[in-house]
Amino acid sequence: MTPAPVVPEVWDQWVARHPYGTVLQTSRWGALKSAFDWDSQLVTLGSAEQLAGGALLLTRRWALSQAATLAYVPRGPVVEWRAAAPVRELVQAVERTARRKRALALWLEPELPDDPASRALLASLGYRPAARTIQPRQTIVVDLASDEEALLAQMKQKTRYNIRLAARKGVAVREGGPEELPAFYRLMVETGQRDGFAIHSEAYYRRALEQFQPVGQAALLLADVAGETVAALMVFAWGAKAWYFYGASSERCREWMPTYALQWEAMRWARRRGCTTYDLWGIPDADEETLEAEFATRNDGLWGVYRFKRGFGGRIVRFVGLWEKSLSPLYPWALRLARLVRRHVPGA
Repeated sequence: MTPAPVVPEVWDQWVARHPYGTVLQTSRWGALKSAFDWDSQLVTLGSAEQLAGGALLLTRRWALSQAATLAYVPRGPVVEWRAAAPVRELVQAVERTARRKRALALWLEPELPDDPASRALLASLGYRPAARTIQPRQTIVVDLASDEEALLAQMKQKTRYNIRLAARKGVAVREGGPEELPAFYRLMVETGQRDGFAIHSEAYYRRALEQFQPVGQAALLLADVAGETVAALMVFAWGAKAWYFYGASSERCREWMPTYALQWEAMRWARRRGCTTYDLWGIPDADEETLEAEFATRNDGLWGVYRFKRGFGGRIVRFVGLWEKSLSPLYPWALRLARLVRRHVPGA
């Protein structure tokens, strides 16, 4: 098997069917990132008729050098990780492509569980754990395979109450199009300032919606109270998986629980599209015992987020994280420039 060009539509369909496939490995995600300072390229193994693996490779120039790049595979590669030969062949093909793009290093962040087998496999390929991750290391994944009553039953009692309270109060959740992006972005700015996290530009969210909503794989959901939009989120789907990536809310009408209504409608949206899992995308990276012991008293980092997300049930999933391989003797020097590295970290 040798790497061969595969048209984006074929690749995306294959990713949708693959157990390790995610929306961050689609050509559409590559098109989104390519509009914002990244170059994207598909590196595949096998033919269009018989794909054996592949990766969406993102590259970006280092700020202090026009001749060097960083290469990154978000939530990939997509391959049968238990098959040693295809894994090694694919990773080598990705490395060759990264070198042609003058990458100082290659970062892999696969959709693998954090267990000894995953860590040993990546180490055998010449990779080592990076000092930090890019995508969330730990998350909560809700099983959508059951009917809605069973889905509600697995939630915490307070969460079920808040969902029903929002309905009784008349919180109206609707799906919006690109014309609603200004309202969504105003809420994102307010939330980012209130909670102290960075946000993308309005143009980024607009491009994300334009890439995925027309094919039915994303929705912008807005919660209105008395005609005013007070909370909103963007949910994505690919294959049998769905993800909650971006969400925001106003200080106004918080007692009406609009964010609970939004999450419930996002799950229902995902179920209608045949999704069987819903990824709440990010909680503190701590063991479950610590999470449960401290969530009620801590507000730093993602602890407030965990307090909200835990109520929807689901299981905690910890991924193997970001692993790196130096492709140039200059990489250790560049890595020491921490501010430079931070400027080149892509998030979802």
